[in-house]
Amino acid sequence: MGKERVISGMRPSGKLHLGHLFGALFNWKNLQKEYDCLFFVADWHALTSEYENTKGIKEDIIEMIVDWLTIGIDPEKSILFIQSHVPEHAELHLLLSMITPLAWLTRNPTYKEQQSEITNKDLSTYGFLGYPVLQSADIIIYKSNKVPVGLDQLPHLELCREITRRFNFLYKKIFPIPEPILTDIPKLLGIDNRKMSKSYGNAIYLSDTKDEVTKKVSQMITDPKRARRNDPGNPYICNVFSFHKLFSTKDEIMEIEKECPVAGIGCVECKKKLAQNLNVYLEPLREKRAQILSQIKRLYEILNYGSKKAREIAKSTMEEVRDAVKI
Repeated sequence: MGKERVISGMRPSGKLHLGHLFGALFNWKNLQKEYDCLFFVADWHALTSEYENTKGIKEDIIEMIVDWLTIGIDPEKSILFIQSHVPEHAELHLLLSMITPLAWLTRNPTYKEQQSEITNKDLSTYGFLGYPVLQSADIIIYKSNKVPVGLDQLPHLELCREITRRFNFLYKKIFPIPEPILTDIPKLLGIDNRKMSKSYGNAIYLSDTKDEVTKKVSQMITDPKRARRNDPGNPYICNVFSFHKLFSTKDEIMEIEKECPVAGIGCVECKKKLAQNLNVYLEPLREKRAQILSQIKRLYEILNYGSKKAREIAKSTMEEVRDAVKI
């Protein structure tokens, strides 16, 4: 019996930041040891919200793939491909849209939240409403067994499971029902204490220079009650401390826990130590990234090869689908 298959994708948004590293990429890297993995660039999904601003997508794809390879997503172990290079995704999306009740889409909590939160874009499009159907096609066209998700993404996967069950019931049991692989994601906010995001301008990128990292860390918001150096602080509500727990030694963490509440260490000193440790951590990634960028032709070869491999699987699945639907 072969390995189970895992699939996951990411919208091309350019260079990746520490939130991506701890939220997805480390998990992807580890999954390669146990599963047959497919990781794809979700460029069609990018259009659900960025349909008016598409000129940077191709460049963003390359930046993102460079970061994937930098942290250890291995094209020798996994299939790396671009969603739009496998048109069978679109065909299965169309067929699934025929059987998906509208109510399933309108009750999607993410749809409602983003409609209310993102006010600078017109999201009243079919593409935005129907993106979970395309997402379902992305997953099941490879007969994927597992999908890595965080707790907040479980409703998306459950909708995919419902659509899959409905197809299997109406036509033929072709697709396995994908199961979640729940990932424990460390809480890592941006330098302004909001969700780390390119759109907020608060992200620390994997590719940031030493000086850029040092400057961004110096701007991080700390315990708001520490207005002066001699004010006592609470490290457990401080975002800088949450970074220390990931990038500093046990002794350094214990020292901050001891000294911060009695003002034995100031925020400036605390940030300087974090910047130093973070730069030590990122330096090998910077070096590897530079090496990958020096061989840019190989990136296109990896994506072209991976897209061909993915399409072979997708074509085989669609032959079964067409036979089951009788078209």
